[in-house]
Amino acid sequence: MSDPKSGAGTFQTKAPTKEPEKKDEEHLSEEDLALKQQLELYVERIQDPDPGLQKVALESVRHEIRTSTSSMTSVPKPLKFLGPHYGTLKAFYETMPESDLKKYLADILSVLALTMSAEGERESLKYRLLGSEGDIGSWGHEYVRNLAGEIAEEFMKQQSEEAPIEDLTELVRQIVSFHMKHNAEPEAVDLLMELQVDDLELLVQDVDNTNFKRTCLYLTSTARYLPGPDDMLALDIAYTLYLKFAEFANALQIALFLDKMQYVSQVFTSCDNLLRKKQFCYILARHGITFELDDEMAAEDDDREVLQDIINNIKLSESYLILARDIEVVEPKSPEDIYKAYLLDGRASAGASVDSARQNLAATFVNAFVNAGFGQDKLMTIPSDSSSGASSGNWLFKNKEHGKTSAAASLGMILLWDVDSGLAQIDKYLHSNDKHVIAGALLGVGIVNCGVKNHCDPALALLSEYIGNEDSSIQIAAIMGLGIAYAGAQNEQICSSLTPLLNNARTPLDVISFTAISLGLIYVGSCNEEVAQAIIFAVKYRSESELGEPLTRLLPLGLGLLYLGKQESVEATAEVSKTFNEKIRKYCDMTLLSCAYAGTGNVLKVQNLLGHCAQHLEKGESHQGPAVLGIAMVAMAEELGLEMSIRSLEHLLQYGEQNIRRAVPLALGLLCISNPKVNVMDTLSRLSHDTDSEVAMAAVISLGLIGAGTNNARIAGMLRNLSSYYYKDASLLFCVRVAQGLVHLGKGLLTLNPYHSDRFLLSPTALAGLVTMLHACLDMKAIVLGKYHFVLYFLVLAMQPRMLMTVDENLKPLPVQVRVGQAVDVVGQAGRPKTITSFQTHSTPILLASGDRAELATEKYIPLSPILEGHVILIENPEYREDS
Repeated sequence: MSDPKSGAGTFQTKAPTKEPEKKDEEHLSEEDLALKQQLELYVERIQDPDPGLQKVALESVRHEIRTSTSSMTSVPKPLKFLGPHYGTLKAFYETMPESDLKKYLADILSVLALTMSAEGERESLKYRLLGSEGDIGSWGHEYVRNLAGEIAEEFMKQQSEEAPIEDLTELVRQIVSFHMKHNAEPEAVDLLMELQVDDLELLVQDVDNTNFKRTCLYLTSTARYLPGPDDMLALDIAYTLYLKFAEFANALQIALFLDKMQYVSQVFTSCDNLLRKKQFCYILARHGITFELDDEMAAEDDDREVLQDIINNIKLSESYLILARDIEVVEPKSPEDIYKAYLLDGRASAGASVDSARQNLAATFVNAFVNAGFGQDKLMTIPSDSSSGASSGNWLFKNKEHGKTSAAASLGMILLWDVDSGLAQIDKYLHSNDKHVIAGALLGVGIVNCGVKNHCDPALALLSEYIGNEDSSIQIAAIMGLGIAYAGAQNEQICSSLTPLLNNARTPLDVISFTAISLGLIYVGSCNEEVAQAIIFAVKYRSESELGEPLTRLLPLGLGLLYLGKQESVEATAEVSKTFNEKIRKYCDMTLLSCAYAGTGNVLKVQNLLGHCAQHLEKGESHQGPAVLGIAMVAMAEELGLEMSIRSLEHLLQYGEQNIRRAVPLALGLLCISNPKVNVMDTLSRLSHDTDSEVAMAAVISLGLIGAGTNNARIAGMLRNLSSYYYKDASLLFCVRVAQGLVHLGKGLLTLNPYHSDRFLLSPTALAGLVTMLHACLDMKAIVLGKYHFVLYFLVLAMQPRMLMTVDENLKPLPVQVRVGQAVDVVGQAGRPKTITSFQTHSTPILLASGDRAELATEKYIPLSPILEGHVILIENPEYREDS
């Protein structure tokens, strides 16, 4: 067989007519012509029977190819001139006896196959495996990349045939090692991922001090697009690498992303620098999880107490007020300052001054949201002896019945995070004769303690005695207060107090609903069996009529929150939910699915949820609402999925049933929370004039959510115009007012975004608070516009200062110059690309908008956190020299 092939090969090199070759040779320079003739001579010598001549010829060809492939801008000349002889050399190789020379020739054929091999033949790899065990890098970068591609194809083939793959492993190791040495970390990672993610372990031995950051950055970024469990494996490797090179803060962020507390403990025990540990505590505090330090993590009692106080957010209120003073927004604002009714024409401004209970309730919320955390306002905290004669009591009684609950609770919002002062001011309302005021005070106690943990647990002590109260409004407020104060704490004492309420047949439905939500918040993402069983029991034993009540929708949500972001762990509970009454079965299914995959970006789940939204159903079906919210919850994980889901939601608006259209604005609000994207803003503005008032209400509330804490002038203008448009519709006007309060949340210092640390980490308690509020908004008229308007206070769980505050080694504010600009994705880019664009230089403390990133503008200090957000500790740079 080999002769005809060789004949064909030699025949081609001779060319059928002499003319073309002559022409070709005329184009070549003398140097190239000499090289061409030289190589043709080598080809003949390689086929010489004398092994000595063969060896010299092979060495010469090797030398020519190696020297020319060092730069690969075009096909190297030796490969170009040897191309026509590829067939000849292949045929001769087959006739050679086994020897070192044969391996040498295989190496050369492997390189020639780079340009000459037919598509899909994988000859380069074939000859590489037959050749010598030499260094593959000496043949040039392009050759190594080509081999990597062929290995991936061969691997797929061998896997399908279940053939052994050991012969490829050594070669893969060489290629990975070559890539890692030559700044091609993404290619090394990609090759190992294509073969098998388990093989990523090979990386650890090739990574060094110069390339580990780029490797880890690539691993953490690709993890978002890998299917489970591969994504977790990739992050595990990144965590190992960060620990190996003592980048503890990065390792901590990955530990939090993986939600592995043993990893968090390992980071603390691996690091022995107290200042770094303080920085870790700031990261944990921002993430909003409960974490107890032990002797191993901090040996000294005093140190441990300082660290624990940072995790418990004891000083958060202090930092927030420093920020407010720096930005000069301490002065309290009244609802009228927000409404700016004087900018509108006559009829609307007249409507704004009408003193109705509904409008006073709206003003209560606006006042609470705008002055959140400032400790003073113009409605609730005025001293009784003030000259104006208006005391907080007066405002309280301008609200009707359950309106007083929200009014008293708003005091908790105004004094947010300031536990000592807050409890002192709320205490007087606990002794009121009005049950609604007591209920509001209890809820206020829970709100003040939100996100702040105290050694003496004042919220638990105050609220637990009211759990069994005969009056359901007081009971609900105490239970909701506990849920907000201890979200994510997994407190067993509260669990043992609340679970009996779920199992008691005499407990009213509204109390059961709020108990389920509070337990869901306290045990968020914990997959706690005991709580799950109690909520399942409560759902199963509801009567047919109770299942039709609007508040019943909170029961499946309480169950879903237990599995927030926990993916497959929900499957057993999802099976149990199939045994529920058909009225709530599908609703429960959708809620569990959307909670379990929240923040994962799982494309298959989004498709599944979209499938449910595509069906046209009977009037009574309500499960499509949570399915629409579920799309937003799952897809909010990364930018690409987020943009795609916004487009999908636009389609649902056009083709979906009414109950889907009512949920779409809320889903858009969640996707762009505190991030007013222009296209989403326009869609919501359009929907706010919808003929269906429920769609309009949802759109208005969502305008507030996307602009939350941004003071966005365009949204503020839209809402002002809407207040004039709806001046006769009390319900819609209420929604407009609440949205106005949200846009000016904390006078523009707060955000509701559950993502932090460069959109890498998702705070489970923040997302839980948002989702609870959005589920309640699926039935605006019965819940938010009914007597349960205080569900809006669940938003407090997501409220965080959107600041960057730099502090010195004693944790005192340290103003430094920082550059703030739009974040740029630099994953896999060569060199040291700029991480921000179109920046401005400011002095800290500063506010960070969504998508902003900050970096120090001076080299005098070194930050202890890789991401400049929240509190960042700076230490002096020992190598810094002032320019004289």
